[in-house]
Amino acid sequence: MKFFSLKRRKKNVYDEDDHLQAEDEYVELNTEANQGKSSKILVRPFVMNDFSDIKNILDALREGYTIALVNIKPLKDKDLVELKRAINKLKKTTDAIEGDIAGFGEDYVVITPSFATIYRAKGAANPLKEDDFDD
Repeated sequence: MKFFSLKRRKKNVYDEDDHLQAEDEYVELNTEANQGKSSKILVRPFVMNDFSDIKNILDALREGYTIALVNIKPLKDKDLVELKRAINKLKKTTDAIEGDIAGFGEDYVVITPSFATIYRAKGAANPLKEDDFDD
């Protein structure tokens, strides 16, 4: 009973600044607007020509709604040491976001956010290892 009596009193409180009776104000939140573009899953291709190209990939992965298809062939042909460094950085970020990473053929890497996993057939290769890029 006290709860309702307090509520009733609150409605009759006057605003001290302009001496007008204050009304209960409510802010309506538009939950549908928040579900727009950011909640859709985006499958996005990337090409890794240099180690510096990794920044865009990492930023997209950290947003949480991107599945990255990374073409590593240009960097693989150019510099294997840089490729190893880039793959290790991608693996660390993937672990941090609790995602999944795997090689797809010889020239692609697939990275998914935490809500998705990569299908691996029985007898198929394990996820990327550092040995995968040795000569």
